[in-house]
Amino acid sequence: MRVMVMTKGTGADEGQGQPSQEMFEKMQAYNEQLVKAGILLAGEGLKPSDAGAQVVFTAGETSVVDGPFTESKEIIAGYWIWEVSSLAEAVEWARRCPFDPRYGATQVLEIRPFFDMADFAEVVDSQTLAKGQELIERGDA
Repeated sequence: MRVMVMTKGTGADEGQGQPSQEMFEKMQAYNEQLVKAGILLAGEGLKPSDAGAQVVFTAGETSVVDGPFTESKEIIAGYWIWEVSSLAEAVEWARRCPFDPRYGATQVLEIRPFFDMADFAEVVDSQTLAKGQELIERGDA
């Protein structure tokens, strides 16, 4: 089972600065454990929202909002993609993640499984599913 693990914060958390040397080393050690366990597929930290944009679709209209998104209640600060045997395994690995109190008393990791093409078999025809799987395997999706 593939899952995305997102590190979350609020718009107010942005601008807290870069991680300390100590925290960076702790995260590297954690990531190394994930690699050695064979579950880490990808992972990156994300720049603050002032470096990004939101594309908003409303009633057939499309607009673009430039960052920062300081009023946002939740902002994704980084992510990992893991290959695990179960959600319970992902939770166990997430519980081991280093915590940096400079970013507040509460920090959240959200774990969400990816859909597989088979999850859509009741609503999508087999030809469309096969094409979707082909695109994923080629890396075009």
